Amino acid sequence: MQEFQGKTVYKGTAMGKVVILKEKDCVVKRIHINDVQAEMARYEQASKEAARQLRVLYDKACREVGEANAAIFEVHRMMLDDEDYVDAIRNIIETESVNAAYAVAVTGDNFAEMFAAMDDDYMKARSADIKDISDRLVHILEGTGEADLSGMEAAVVIADDLSPSQTVQMDKEKILAIVTVHGSANSHTAILARTMNIPALIGVPLHLEEISSGMKAIVDGSAGRVILEPTETQCQEAEEKIAAEHRQASRLQELKGRPSVTPDGRRIHVYANIGSTSDIGYVLENDAEGIGLFRSEFLYLGREDFPAEEEQFQAYRQVLQMMADKKVIIRTLDIGADKKADYFHFEKEENPAMGYRAIRICLKQPEIFKTQLRALLRAAVYGNLSIMYPMIIAVEEVQRIAVIMKEVRQELEQAGIPFAIPEQGIMIETPAAVMISDKLAQLVDFFSIGTNDLTQYTLAIDRQNEKLDDFYNPHHEAVLRMIRMVVDNAHKYGKWAGICGELGADLALTEEFIRMGLDELSVSPAMVLPVREKIITFAK
Repeated sequence: MQEFQGKTVYKGTAMGKVVILKEKDCVVKRIHINDVQAEMARYEQASKEAARQLRVLYDKACREVGEANAAIFEVHRMMLDDEDYVDAIRNIIETESVNAAYAVAVTGDNFAEMFAAMDDDYMKARSADIKDISDRLVHILEGTGEADLSGMEAAVVIADDLSPSQTVQMDKEKILAIVTVHGSANSHTAILARTMNIPALIGVPLHLEEISSGMKAIVDGSAGRVILEPTETQCQEAEEKIAAEHRQASRLQELKGRPSVTPDGRRIHVYANIGSTSDIGYVLENDAEGIGLFRSEFLYLGREDFPAEEEQFQAYRQVLQMMADKKVIIRTLDIGADKKADYFHFEKEENPAMGYRAIRICLKQPEIFKTQLRALLRAAVYGNLSIMYPMIIAVEEVQRIAVIMKEVRQELEQAGIPFAIPEQGIMIETPAAVMISDKLAQLVDFFSIGTNDLTQYTLAIDRQNEKLDDFYNPHHEAVLRMIRMVVDNAHKYGKWAGICGELGADLALTEEFIRMGLDELSVSPAMVLPVREKIITFAK
């Protein structure tokens, strides 16, 4: 028996045989080639095949974890066509008369090293993306292919690290748990594991060469522990814990149809966060009272040009019709930072997370904003819509939005197009917005606190930087005080306040949020019933 401690990504208990997932060894040799054009054609064909594979992964991820979480594969596809990356590969093939696989491997290493050496944590994270893309191309060119993970038996998957593509390729019904030696709790793979409700640990100090597939393992996500070759007693305890978790899941199903009301009669709305219309099934299945965050970026990603007003209108109307009279809060365009689209022609930024993004794009390029607002106002006729504006830091921004909204309203009136003016609120994601929330509350209908960005901006920590996991504390007193300040200022002016960041699903804080007076918690669909149970059983 061996026991190892790691960091919890997703709680839950699992027990079963181990599958060690190792990268396929692919030693790339430098080979002189005579027909440069033919080799160039091989590279072009491999690039097309890689793009096809990424589209397949994107489609699979959309079905299983929603379009917002699938967006990483669109990012990979765009990086595959990056001009600098492609030019470097072609140049090596042409000037050195070498095989394409060698050119890709060298370029991948060079670019990955360049990104890894940058000071900006966002750009550092691109190093892993470049490596993933280059490895995919090399495997295609060398004919080695990727490991087929779709037919694996039910197992505890152990690896040094997992790429998003490896995670999505696996049949999630066959993944009992995920354990990795490296990785970040806020990486794309970790987010996918949480979305798929798979017990997962990272940072487990395992020596993969000393363990083998077929060994038995217990993964205790709650305790952040993995046990290899457990004793009979430990197996029995794990079985009992798994059975208890199944009973808990059954109990949660009984909460469907019940309002989220505390024993003393206080109603707290529990909504769901989703990334596209394809996620609505999860919202209804988990009995969410509404949609607290509908990310509209899915309409802008993975395409060659801006979505037209009619296309946006049809998408928004569809979600409103499907949700009947339940509230649907649609966040306006929040692109930029790690969400890119070539046709926006973004310039390179030293710190994209604090750069040209979200409402800043909309206010600097109002025609893009107006198109979305026209579609939203037209759709508002068909359901209970609220509009939410992201990354607000100033009163002047809200005032400018009001001017643009007035212009859109006049345009629709003049055109004789039916519309409605819905409830409008803002996301509180920056310390600046927190500190002036008393002034902002007088201009909007509600606040929704985006705790993911608020935490990283408050703590000055990139939440995707695994080296800083020990410092990243979403329960930090400063963050909690800010949330309380926002709620108090909202209520002071008769407005409601909720949370739509990941902290809203943190069951360790649910009772604290109730005491703060939060009116709404918007969480992933899978967390709706657990949060509702916490509210119903709340004791002062």
